[in-house]
Amino acid sequence: MTLGSGASALKRHVRVGACLSLSGRHARFGAQAARALEAWRSLDGNADLVVQDDHSDPRTLETTIEGVASGVDVLLGPYSTQLMRVAGRIAADSGWLLWNHGGSGDDVEEAHPGHVISVLTPTSRYAEPFVRRLGHDTPGSKLWIVQGRGSFGRQVSVGAEEAAARLGIETERVSPDGLPPPGLAGRWDLFSAGTFEDDVTTVRQVLRRPDPPRMLCTVAAGVGEFADVVGDVTGVFAVGQWFQGRADGPELGPSESAFLEAYRQRGGTRVPDYPAVQAVAAAVVATHCARRASGVTRDLLWPMATDLDTSTLFGGFKVDPRTGVQLRHEAVLARWTLQGLVAVG
Repeated sequence: MTLGSGASALKRHVRVGACLSLSGRHARFGAQAARALEAWRSLDGNADLVVQDDHSDPRTLETTIEGVASGVDVLLGPYSTQLMRVAGRIAADSGWLLWNHGGSGDDVEEAHPGHVISVLTPTSRYAEPFVRRLGHDTPGSKLWIVQGRGSFGRQVSVGAEEAAARLGIETERVSPDGLPPPGLAGRWDLFSAGTFEDDVTTVRQVLRRPDPPRMLCTVAAGVGEFADVVGDVTGVFAVGQWFQGRADGPELGPSESAFLEAYRQRGGTRVPDYPAVQAVAAAVVATHCARRASGVTRDLLWPMATDLDTSTLFGGFKVDPRTGVQLRHEAVLARWTLQGLVAVG
């Protein structure tokens, strides 16, 4: 059976495929996603899984994804906004339906209506829970927004700026080398949206200042490796797509506790980062739709997916029926404590 063909016996078995970054710059998350999908497969009991390494490289992805798609019933996207741009274009050109778990960029989610279903909170909404916390805890403060390189940093930063404006919070959007001069003790807050490496550099820099920000939040702080690299990050906030302890009895797929135990049994030495759970959410929704539909063509699965209003261990799921953009899932705010990351809103 190939992607887009008629389906028989889908109630018994679904073949799921994905190109993931098992090597290269995105391997820290691609490898977690692959392990998480194996854990999900063991719990589902009625699925096969095909994963190929895209080496974090767009050209490799282009040459690999067609082979994966030809042997599966549903196809999951790669990790990273950059790679999802490539995969989304190929899916649209080939007439496929692609389940996006790895590219939250607004442009990526909106680019190919009818061909991409996204489980992720769009990038422009990432900062909203932190900005709401600022408005409640530090009214009257100024928020400095560090915009990292590329479209991801730009979209997150613009979204933070717009969310702050709605709450009457003054902002200043700067590049990573544009931090305010010393002398602002107790009078500024900071939100950083860049690459993992950029956010690490920014946090190290501001924590060494004699006047660190009152509240500090970064996107990179949402993964466990952040503390390994930076050191003492107690009190630093993180925004992410998922943190442990937020799932309340999902309507579809395994519970959080069952998944985490299966993940641990497959060599996960600590709680997975949210990119791993994103992939599971896409697999859960995709296989649910395939089993409900009378086949796995895009024309059958698109209306099935866009009609859903449900939840997985990742959180809420509902997409815009015109575009496939995620509407219901919300970013989560967490904070580093001596015990690790703790979800706070």
